[in-house]
Amino acid sequence: MSYEPNRESVSRHPVPTWYQDAKFGIFIHWGLYSVPAWAPIAGDPMQIISQHGWLYFFRNNPYAEWYENSLRIEHSPTRLYHTIRHGVNFDYSDFAPLFREACRHWDPNEWADLFASVGARYVVFTAKHHDGFLLWPSSYPNPHRPDYRSERDLVGELARAVSTRGLRLGLYYSSGLDWTFNDRTILDISDIPQAIPDDEVYRTYVKRHWMELIDRYEPAILWSDIAYPPSGNVNELFAYYYNRIPDGVVNDRFNQSFEFTAAGLVKDNHYDFQTFEYLTPTDIIEHKWEMTRGFGYSFGYNRNEGPEHYLSTEQLVHLLVDVVSKNGNLLLNVGPMADGTIPPKQRERLLELGRWLQRYGEAIFATRPWVRFGSVTEDGVEVRFTTKESSLYVILLGSPHGCQVRLRGFLAAPNTSIVLLPSAQPLTFSQEADSVVIQIPSSQEHEPAYVLKVTPMLESLRTQ
Repeated sequence: MSYEPNRESVSRHPVPTWYQDAKFGIFIHWGLYSVPAWAPIAGDPMQIISQHGWLYFFRNNPYAEWYENSLRIEHSPTRLYHTIRHGVNFDYSDFAPLFREACRHWDPNEWADLFASVGARYVVFTAKHHDGFLLWPSSYPNPHRPDYRSERDLVGELARAVSTRGLRLGLYYSSGLDWTFNDRTILDISDIPQAIPDDEVYRTYVKRHWMELIDRYEPAILWSDIAYPPSGNVNELFAYYYNRIPDGVVNDRFNQSFEFTAAGLVKDNHYDFQTFEYLTPTDIIEHKWEMTRGFGYSFGYNRNEGPEHYLSTEQLVHLLVDVVSKNGNLLLNVGPMADGTIPPKQRERLLELGRWLQRYGEAIFATRPWVRFGSVTEDGVEVRFTTKESSLYVILLGSPHGCQVRLRGFLAAPNTSIVLLPSAQPLTFSQEADSVVIQIPSSQEHEPAYVLKVTPMLESLRTQ
């Protein structure tokens, strides 16, 4: 199919099967902000906004990658830290030579090996964040700071490393904010529209960068952030991308009005998938979506965060299962240190999630949601469902109490087979009125979640 530069044409683009099947990707925030690597520990970002509002959030921003904006806010914790640690005359741009030196030690193959080993299917890398620093040697340098980029082609090196291991590369690019073009301090959500550059120079700059990234690295995902210049022709970009890479996907942050309501950003442009940040929908969403968050409260590495701020292995597994049961993908963020080292506790948690996926990935990858995303066993254990072909996966988000699992509101067929993965040994079960009662072996190794494979699928006697 050939695409024309208009919304009607690009909206015909189907979400490719590979993205539907992928379920698990790795986000990477790495840049100048990885040198100071600092933000206050204010808590879960969405909870901060809900409880205290946007003014409090931006003053106490837990996102270390927003360091430059936080630094501009008078009396903010970041400005206080920066003044004490680096001095009043140390500009944010002075972190550039420190980052260039630090990333000389980076080995992209170590990242790619790790991400492949834990079962990730794709990687989304920050080519340019809001600070405007480029992680590739663009032919279109910043007109205000021509050398504001890495010396190494960090994007290209990672692209080669992940592709040789069968992973797809997505590229993040901050289309809506670039503080080298517009350094308006963002104190409230209402400041963002005024902070989005929309002059001809910036529109051309963004368009050329996206097209260069497409041509040079052939990304499987275009992951824009905040917005797209309001006067730009975003459908021209989409058509160019789809004609070059038919099975590529774009996220929903190419919006051009930046109209923010209680329900979130108004979607005013085409997208292949929705993005949710530190939030998970409460039910199945028919249109494909993706949930993204860090191990802790920041995307960029924050030296203040310790193990107590990170999701536990059990929480990570439960999050992934919940997201997949509702038709989503989990894009889990890794925040490397300036030299490319992945913090040990992030690496440890990632490997633990990978070990669970090695045993139970059959219930995650290439699955689809069922008629309902979840249930609760009679003794209170949360359950999530996924499907593949003729099988239903019943995923217990906790240990069964005793030696049986009672699922209320379900009917098993006479020829039903139920096994406890990863074993293929059939379990004994019975139909008691509207409940399926499954006998579980008494000696089970502790797991963050347990998976029952039911073939053929159960019949749901109620929707929730």
